[in-house]
Amino acid sequence: MSKDNSSKLIETNLIHGGSERSQFWETSEAIYMNSGFTYESAEQAAARFNGDEPGFVYSRYANPTVNMFEERLRLLEGAEAIRTTSSGMAAVFLALASFLKAGDHLVAARALFGSCLYIAETVLPRFGVETTIIDGCDLTAWKEAIKPNTRAFFFETPTNPTLEIIDIAAVAEIAQKHDIEVVVDNVFATPLYQSPLELGATVVTYSATKHIDGQGRALGGAVLARQEFIDEYVHDFHRHTGPSLSPFNAWTLLKGMETLSLRVDKATENAAHLADLLSNQKKINHIRYPHHKSHPHYDIAKKQMKKGSTLLAFEVEGGQQAAFNLANKLETILISNNLGDAKSLITHPTTTTHRSLTEEQRLNLGITPGMLRLSVGCEAIEDLEKDLLNALS
Repeated sequence: MSKDNSSKLIETNLIHGGSERSQFWETSEAIYMNSGFTYESAEQAAARFNGDEPGFVYSRYANPTVNMFEERLRLLEGAEAIRTTSSGMAAVFLALASFLKAGDHLVAARALFGSCLYIAETVLPRFGVETTIIDGCDLTAWKEAIKPNTRAFFFETPTNPTLEIIDIAAVAEIAQKHDIEVVVDNVFATPLYQSPLELGATVVTYSATKHIDGQGRALGGAVLARQEFIDEYVHDFHRHTGPSLSPFNAWTLLKGMETLSLRVDKATENAAHLADLLSNQKKINHIRYPHHKSHPHYDIAKKQMKKGSTLLAFEVEGGQQAAFNLANKLETILISNNLGDAKSLITHPTTTTHRSLTEEQRLNLGITPGMLRLSVGCEAIEDLEKDLLNALS
């Protein structure tokens, strides 16, 4: 049995939302680690497949543990409907490919994670979807890119790794006048600090691998939207193409959500402190943190993000070798291409996450050889501060 948690506050729903207990009334949600289900009769099987009776038929379609995770995240986001996937990139592809078709036009911001840019620029055009890449921070560029066949806007904010801020409400207002879907990747801000649907977006995607798990254990993704969008486009596409989330990963993500606000709040507090620290270091050319007053889009970030979240970027004077030297001298902060973890992680985007871009593309995005992306974790701030200062010296 499950309880109605729709009226509960965020912190309560992160622990109890979506829970379905079996006849054993377990405290921790059960893992239904099975692929199929049985029926009391052939008539019941027929009724379930026909949609006349509720129940599960196959875990590629739906699973009790996966359903619990979906409902918990849906309550947190405030969306009408949700489908989860095996990874964040599967979620991005599902959100776009499920409704775009040959002859449609997609407008995407240029500051995208490399794999997202690959989907927009390479995969979708193979199937006849025209794509235009623009500067997402330029509202005029969104207006000028619209064509009669434009069906979707796609962007992330804050962006990876330069932490540009795109005005969700302003872009959504442009889209609404032309009946265009607005798909927002909300990974960096997390559902705790930014609510794209409330700001006018129509579809939100997540890599649940990041903050939602946040402990380096499991892959997962999610697409959230209005019920009509999920029913008309996502539901069948998801069932028949098979990007299903495993029940074990769904259970791991459920456990991650129980501590989501604790971890992200602590990491955000640390990130804001380190942004102030690094902004005053002579060997750092500049820093980027959404809620730091030096950020060029500070006013927009303060308007649409409750807090600055856990990521910051900075440029080390001396280019790539200086950035490598700093990263190599760190002891508490680990070198990794992941983010949103309880552990602090540092990344050199030019040679890892964004290496597939041309040098011109990287420089146009502000990704310089000396740039490092720091995903701040939950360690003692004194240890993080000491680690960075030792590496800088």
